[in-house]
Amino acid sequence: MTYLVAHNRMAREMDRVFGSLFGSQAHTSTEADEFTPRVNIVETENDVSLTFEVPGLEKGDIKVTVTDGVLTVTGERKSESTEDGQSIVRNEFSFGKFSRSFTLPDNYDAGKVAADYKNGLLEVTLPRKEETKPKEIEVKVG
Repeated sequence: MTYLVAHNRMAREMDRVFGSLFGSQAHTSTEADEFTPRVNIVETENDVSLTFEVPGLEKGDIKVTVTDGVLTVTGERKSESTEDGQSIVRNEFSFGKFSRSFTLPDNYDAGKVAADYKNGLLEVTLPRKEETKPKEIEVKVG
């Protein structure tokens, strides 16, 4: 099984721990709120795919890079503006810039990373290097 290491989680974990210790209060989003998309990671014998939940973003709001064995997905969900005569009574949507990074194991081909965005989901596919794919060897009975 391949393990991808997520970076920059300490602050979110501390918020979660303190929130559970001291209780949660009603919350209204502000521009300072952090938007962090959730991710599912699925591995097959040929590749691993990361699917990010990023509804409301446009394709141009998302950037996927691989540098020195680290996959980074960055982007920004912009706050909604109101029209004349409207006022926001309650806003629970998170918005702002985000960055998620994952250290890639050596058995994946960083040069062949592919990304596809559709219906609010960003899927990043990392193909396994050919020499690291499982090989099936036929056993002869003789």
